[in-house]
Amino acid sequence: MKNIRNIIPFCLLAFLPVGLRAQGLPTDGPLTLRPMLQQLGERLLQGKTGSIVAINPQNGEILCLATNTPHGADVRQAIGKPQAPGSTFKTAQALTLLSEGIVTVDTKVECNKGFIDGNIRVGCHQHRSPLALKDAIAQSCNSWFLVTFASMINDDFMYGSKDEAITTWRSYMQSMGLGGPMHIDMEGEQGGLLAGADYLNRRYKDGWDGKTIWWAGMGQGDVTLTPLQLCNLAVSIANRGWYYVPHIHKDTKNPRYLTRRQTKVAREAYSIVVDAMRMAVDQGTATSIKTSYPICGKTGTIENPGEDHSAFIGFAPMAEPKIAVSVYVEHGGFGADLAAPMAGLLIEAYLKGQLTPASEARAKRIAAKKIK
Repeated sequence: MKNIRNIIPFCLLAFLPVGLRAQGLPTDGPLTLRPMLQQLGERLLQGKTGSIVAINPQNGEILCLATNTPHGADVRQAIGKPQAPGSTFKTAQALTLLSEGIVTVDTKVECNKGFIDGNIRVGCHQHRSPLALKDAIAQSCNSWFLVTFASMINDDFMYGSKDEAITTWRSYMQSMGLGGPMHIDMEGEQGGLLAGADYLNRRYKDGWDGKTIWWAGMGQGDVTLTPLQLCNLAVSIANRGWYYVPHIHKDTKNPRYLTRRQTKVAREAYSIVVDAMRMAVDQGTATSIKTSYPICGKTGTIENPGEDHSAFIGFAPMAEPKIAVSVYVEHGGFGADLAAPMAGLLIEAYLKGQLTPASEARAKRIAAKKIK
């Protein structure tokens, strides 16, 4: 059973519980989806609104594209509905800040259950203070990312102007496949929002600076991404700086999907962020999926009207990644409580070929959880 994922034909999609057409998935030719993962993803999303995306980092093949809404499965939930990424975005922020020399691995920021600036207070959960970069990712410190992102945008000496600073920041994010459509081989893909100088100058007519937009430092405010883009972010980190445009058609000959895309991020930044994502699972916010094989991940809890959204991105194994996953569940609460365990189950099923009895019991509990 260990290698079952390698012997299930890619095209046996008739065994999937929801028809491809009903999901909005392609029906022309064999697909890269793994039926076992697709079935598990759909089962975990029962009674919820959200998506699970899994990609093979080695070739960009989409292994799972499971979605659910109050009206049934809809692939647009994963590829055509940009939303705030929350703290999962802190990985991309850290990579950018490290590459630009704004921070080092030893940069520390004070955080006492949050950050106060005048009449603005941004909350954060309890953790020791101050934290350096790796711990800031592992413990998901909001204060660290607000302060460091604002310092980049306000650095007139390095960039000359805030317009130049935000343009530089945006170029890094775009190089990671974020913000705009990646032009995958499916219809319905949408981009998202990465605030640029023109957009910010139009929106904030009375002026803006790093503090005006610092919410983007923690993945809120002027930034939205799709779950597909979040999974691709995990892929680019897993590969330490490159990715293939995600695709769902097997054995494609289109050079778009066979050409490596390199990010702008400095190579040395990846080892730091990968270590931090490993720490998040080993001793940080994602310990609920700590296991014998090394998973690297980052939780996200997204503030919005009503209950928070639950998100997670990750990949495994750490040294030779074979799968990258993103999970986004609307109104699912803390990323650690729902999205991370769902991702952990998908990773286990792919790497091990099946779930252990304990994991199967967890899957049943998650599948039975209904979220309005």
